[in-house]
Amino acid sequence: MNKPILDHIGIAVDDLDSAIELYREKLGFDVEAIEDIPGFGVKVAFLPMGEGSIELVQPVTGDSAMARFLEKRGPGFHHLCFRVEDIRAELVRLEAAGVQLVDREPREGAHGTLVAFLHPKSTGGVLIELCEKT
Repeated sequence: MNKPILDHIGIAVDDLDSAIELYREKLGFDVEAIEDIPGFGVKVAFLPMGEGSIELVQPVTGDSAMARFLEKRGPGFHHLCFRVEDIRAELVRLEAAGVQLVDREPREGAHGTLVAFLHPKSTGGVLIELCEKT
């Protein structure tokens, strides 16, 4: 197993434009990309930070997991994402180690990546996303 690399930190936002303004104008971040991810019902903006990035995530449908998250918890920290070499092998390894998976099969994520989530109940209360660059 290769050590995972921090790919990004996900931040849930109600208004992507306002969040971008805050991070760009007041905190000095650049915006690398803005992308719709229909499979998750969200629109995201990536802001480079060191070797990783901050991902600002806004729901675009009222029935998305992100919309439910914001309704329940409000804006703020949502998840950590770790880049892995082989996401399918990692999911098999983690499940065998007793980690509860949200996704047994990877889904298409931003930038053409494959992504899968690990349930916070088995990761110390932190939602963890795995991603594989394809």
